[in-house]
This record gives sequence, C-alpha cells and structure tokens, in this order.
Amino acid sequence: EKVTDKGFQMAFLEMISMLTTSGDKKKIKNTSLSTIKSLIDSFTMSGERFVNNIYYVKFDVNFNKKNTLNFFENENIFPSIPKKKDIVLIPIMVDLQSDEISLFNNNIFYEKWNNNYERYYLLNHILPDEDLEDVDLILQNSKSIEDYDFKKIIKKYDLNDFIIAIIYKNNNQITVLSKIKLNQSYKINSKKFETIDLLKEEDVDLILHSLKTIYEDYWKNINQINTSIKLPLTISIDSKQHEKIQIFENGLNELDLVSNFEILRVNNNNIYFKIIYNGSPKKFINEIKMKDIEIDTQNQIWKVQ
Repeated sequence: EKVTDKGFQMAFLEMISMLTTSGDKKKIKNTSLSTIKSLIDSFTMSGERFVNNIYYVKFDVNFNKKNTLNFFENENIFPSIPKKKDIVLIPIMVDLQSDEISLFNNNIFYEKWNNNYERYYLLNHILPDEDLEDVDLILQNSKSIEDYDFKKIIKKYDLNDFIIAIIYKNNNQITVLSKIKLNQSYKINSKKFETIDLLKEEDVDLILHSLKTIYEDYWKNINQINTSIKLPLTISIDSKQHEKIQIFENGLNELDLVSNFEILRVNNNNIYFKIIYNGSPKKFINEIKMKDIEIDTQNQIWKVQ
C-alpha cells in the first residue's frame, strides 16, 4: 500500500509537471492522496525486483481525462496540451571581463545543456554541431550579437523553431537574454542570476533548470486548454456504419480539447453524439479532419459524412 501510494503521488507530480506551468504546478503539487486517487482510471506494476534489500518496480498510471480536466478547472488552472517539440537551441557565452565570445569551446552551457533531462520536458533542444563555419559567423557578428538573426546556422537543421540564449558573464553575475520563437510566436526574455560561480556544478545546474523552466512555460502557455470554453456539439452518424462509428469515437478520444462525449440517442438511422469541446467550431472541424473524418455542417445537427 505504501508503494502504490508513493507511485500515485509521483505519477501525479509528473503529470502536472507536463501539463501545467511552473507557477500553476506550485498551487497543486501538495494535492491530497485521496484527490489524486479520484483522478486515476487504472494502474499497472511490472518488473518487480529486490536489489540489496531495496524494492524496485515500474509503475504506470492512467489518469481519467474528464476528471483531471475538471480538477484543473476547479483549481482555476488552464492545463496545456502535452505536445513534444524539436527546437534548435544556440547558447552563446559572452565574457564581459575578457571580451571573449564562445559557442563551443569554453562554453559550460553548451557542454552541459542536455544533462539532467526530465521525462516531463516537452521541448527537445537540438544543439548546433561543432562547425568552424558557425564559430566564424559568431565572431564576425560579435559586436552586434544581440541583433544577429542566426539564420545561416538555424536553417541547417530544417526546423522553424529556435531559442537563442546569449549568456553574459560579468564577475559573479550572469545575465541571459533569450530570443524564443515557437509556432510563429516570438518573445524576448531576460533573466539575471547573482553570486554565481560557474566552477560549481550546482550553480550551473541552477541556471540550466531555471532557463529550461522558462522555455517550457512559454511553450505550455501557447498550448493552453481554456476549459472555461465549453462548446456543446451534436453530431449524428449513420448507425449502420459500424467501422466509421469506431473511427469517430477513437478520434474523439484522441482530441485533447474534447473534455467529454456521450451517445445522446439512437434510432434506426442514426446515432447522435453530444460532445463538449474546449475550443471553437472551426478548430474542432480542422482537428477531426486530421483523423480522416469529414463533417457536414450545413444543418443545425452536424453529420459525419
């Protein structure tokens, strides 16, 4: 019982770390065990073993989507769609004392950036390869590094999204200017760290964790689900099209913005579904279309074609 309770708490913490911003996570990280259990649909334990009198087990927990979204709504928290994203990250180290700029060599942030990766991180940071051409570009633009667009470096990786982190070191003070471009959204962030010793691993880890949290929060804000929007939809489907009904139900289950759906009524010709969607009608049509489902919207009650 102690093991399962600990597993539920750890699973809940990982789930909210993935779905909520760092600020919202603080509000609910101490949620009671009884509330956590009320959100769980099922769980499995596998790979049980004892090593040196220590018990190890793999614990998989499935949270009920409807109950979890209701929980977030009651806590006045907008969760995010947990979308993974590959992103180019270019950390530039600028030593203001020695007037040196570094991309690869003598850049502790380049060396350690992808250390201590957390399972709940949504952004996969792709660091540039150690290319001398990139170094030359940085050096050529060192006097105006904040204005340089880095396009020649970014285009090598066939990605539209990027983060440029310019890290200024001045004695024991670190200031990081971040240029963040995600899903056509652009933001500049500045973060200052005092009394930092880059020779201390814990100080470097502190900065890395803080920056990754800022970037994760920005990505989560872009993908927030506004649970206060409750669009009721009634959609019919031919009751004889059993395979299409199954595809439709599977599609609804896979849409993050569908908070709930149920069969409203059935007759000889049609099955009528009632759907609660946390978004606009246009967004629903576009998302369900990606599941190979076409919707006829000409009448008041929409119909699966």
